[in-house]
Amino acid sequence: MRLLLDSHLLLWAAEGSTRLTTQARRLIGSVDNEKFFSAASLWELTIKRGLGREDFQVHIPNLRRGLLGNSYQELPVRGDHAIFVTSLPPIHKDPFDRMLIAQATLEGMTLLTADPTVAKYAGPVRKV
Repeated sequence: MRLLLDSHLLLWAAEGSTRLTTQARRLIGSVDNEKFFSAASLWELTIKRGLGREDFQVHIPNLRRGLLGNSYQELPVRGDHAIFVTSLPPIHKDPFDRMLIAQATLEGMTLLTADPTVAKYAGPVRKV
């Protein structure tokens, strides 16, 4: 399975947080699954860190380096991803989450999230 992790799951996985569920740990840790992170997540983390959000205080270059060093692949944001966002129903207003849903859909990936609102989208979204 090709897994795209949302921003919170990326942070939790990188820091080995106990906030990751057993199911998330199993999926992320399985050698049978390919793990991806979106450039949009790094952008989100950078913005929220700059705003002083306590839950986003991470050194972004180190996070990216660590993810790449731990078998994650980086998914760039492309124009077709941005255009696809317009076809999504307005369930969630967060532009970063909407981008991740679009990317997962177009790239044939499963988006892993802990956000119950994101999980309301039909398609390749899985709440863990």
